[in-house]
Amino acid sequence: MSTPKPGAQRAIVLFAHGSRDPLWHRPIQAVANAIGLRAPGTPVACAYLELSTPDLHTTCASLIGQGAKALTIVPMFLGVGKHAREDLPALMAQMRQHWPDVDFQLQAAVGENPRLIELLADIALS
Repeated sequence: MSTPKPGAQRAIVLFAHGSRDPLWHRPIQAVANAIGLRAPGTPVACAYLELSTPDLHTTCASLIGQGAKALTIVPMFLGVGKHAREDLPALMAQMRQHWPDVDFQLQAAVGENPRLIELLADIALS
């Protein structure tokens, strides 16, 4: 993906599966809050695939409406199943078609990040 233009506002979208249980959302929202504390000038929002709102399109529309010209989508999935392999790429294609002037970057699922794997091992061993 291209590098955003200098001065372009980059925002982060934490994309998770979703649940009807409102308590399920707390860890995802906690990550968003931690990002806000570490990078107060970086807009961050949560989006969900199903069973929860807002969905990815709604979240992206909101951030773009606030001036974001570049969006980093962070899949908050531990495992890489059908949602990460098929559903998310299809949603990304729709976003890129709908907003061709926005730089969309899709990160790998967090469960594929070696740092998270090591952290989870440390937690299990503690």
